[in-house]
Amino acid sequence: MTWVQTAAAHLENIHVRLHPITEADREGIRAVAMDPDIWRYFVSAVKDEAGFTAFFDTCLADQEAGRRVVFVVTDMVSGRSAGSMSYGNMVEADARLEIGWSWLGRNFRGTGVNRWAKYLLLEHAFERLGAERVEFKTDILNEQARRGLRNIGAVEEGTLRSFNYMPGGRRRDAVFYSVLRSEWPRVKAHLAT
Repeated sequence: MTWVQTAAAHLENIHVRLHPITEADREGIRAVAMDPDIWRYFVSAVKDEAGFTAFFDTCLADQEAGRRVVFVVTDMVSGRSAGSMSYGNMVEADARLEIGWSWLGRNFRGTGVNRWAKYLLLEHAFERLGAERVEFKTDILNEQARRGLRNIGAVEEGTLRSFNYMPGGRRRDAVFYSVLRSEWPRVKAHLAT
């Protein structure tokens, strides 16, 4: 099996459940995705129903084409969809992938949902897929995401200046982070506490 096939798994612990996105997830995701604050540093913006439809349809299309594995994150306490995270830029020959396209609804931020979802994604990447490197990137202006990545044990590697366009035309400086296989035991122990 290829990484894309193996990556598309159902992952769960007592805090969160992650499953590959399907059409049946549209309404649950819509319920949390219509908050404009989510999209402030995102490379696409959901401002209205048309924007949500385009966003959700792109998630489905990317997954179908094997460009990403898009996970719906469910909070086990409430049983509600909390947001989404993805595996992307999977280069099996180099044993590296990116965890990104991550967002959570307002009620799920600061609750541990991000930490436990990232734990499951990292565990799956290193222990089942055999990744040597898992990378993350975020907008240099997104202090909350940067703090979150440091909090899970990712190492800041540097900034790629003028990396891409953002909605509205601003050029984003992208800050890269990573966790390496040799670091995973320490990161895992930290996340599990």
